[in-house]
Amino acid sequence: MNKPIRLGILGLGRIGRMHLQNILTMKEYEVVIGVDPFLTGQTERELRGLGLPRCGKDPQAVFGDPTIDAVVICSVTETHSDFIMRAAEAGMDIFCEKPIDHDVGRIVQALRAVRDANVVLQVGFMHRFDRHHGALRRAIAEGRIGKPEVLKIISRDPAPPSMKYIRESGGIFVDFMIHDFDMARFLMGCEVTEVFATGTSVCDPEIAENGDFGSGHAILRFANGALGVLETSRRCTFGHDQRIEALGSKGCVMDDNEYENNVRLFGPEGYTGAKVPWHFPERYKEAYFVELADFAQAVRTRAAPPVDGFDGLQAVLIAEAANRSAKTGRFEAVQTVVV
Repeated sequence: MNKPIRLGILGLGRIGRMHLQNILTMKEYEVVIGVDPFLTGQTERELRGLGLPRCGKDPQAVFGDPTIDAVVICSVTETHSDFIMRAAEAGMDIFCEKPIDHDVGRIVQALRAVRDANVVLQVGFMHRFDRHHGALRRAIAEGRIGKPEVLKIISRDPAPPSMKYIRESGGIFVDFMIHDFDMARFLMGCEVTEVFATGTSVCDPEIAENGDFGSGHAILRFANGALGVLETSRRCTFGHDQRIEALGSKGCVMDDNEYENNVRLFGPEGYTGAKVPWHFPERYKEAYFVELADFAQAVRTRAAPPVDGFDGLQAVLIAEAANRSAKTGRFEAVQTVVV
């Protein structure tokens, strides 16, 4: 019987706490310690109440512990590449939330450290692990819609995050649409060569005042000649709106929202239906478990993880091209970077 993989968790904010709660229920793992520089006494009591055995503020408590097998990086983006390199130096396998970094040069450094240390790096693009998205990808890969021609992805959050987060996030294309850039590559099975992007902050003018868009749109050109049309918004009053459609030479495949139930009530005044999940923790609850189970499998078998550092790099390169396009008003080529 395999021993549990001993984990250190770096970052105990919203996503770190969510991963912690999931991991504590999984037989594949044993959590050793969680660290966060902003840890308070109240937060520590809450985390211990969840079952976290040890808390701290210093990341070295993780990297200096030779009993830890792997780390889960959920800290602020600016720390990701540094933590990846420190984990690789310590011989620890790595699960890192997206993006790897805002700086491509730092990403390349981190990926080289991972390669040289021969450790596993999986990036947290949880959309890939959703069963509905997976079924849509299989339909495309199996040729059921013929040659893919157009891919459409809609991703909308129920409400904007704090303005502090907006200022520090890297922008809607890096922080939010990066999931859709990754999904576009994943679904189409080929690379993106060019991006045209634009945005608006009609939904919340304060977002523009803080240097970002409230809604973003992007057109992608794929290497196989197909187009991608992506739309995202930081405000969607009815919940977390996630829809995908792929049109091909022989047909079309669609992936609708999840609903609380499939009941539709019809009457003289029209019809009503159930609500969609409010936000991403509810919508992708199952996917978060699947991605961590797959990470455990990669660690134990020393196999390539299902979404690796190259995938993380490509998503950032597409996001960078989108940022450039939003400023220049024209298609921008996606940079090619050799690790």
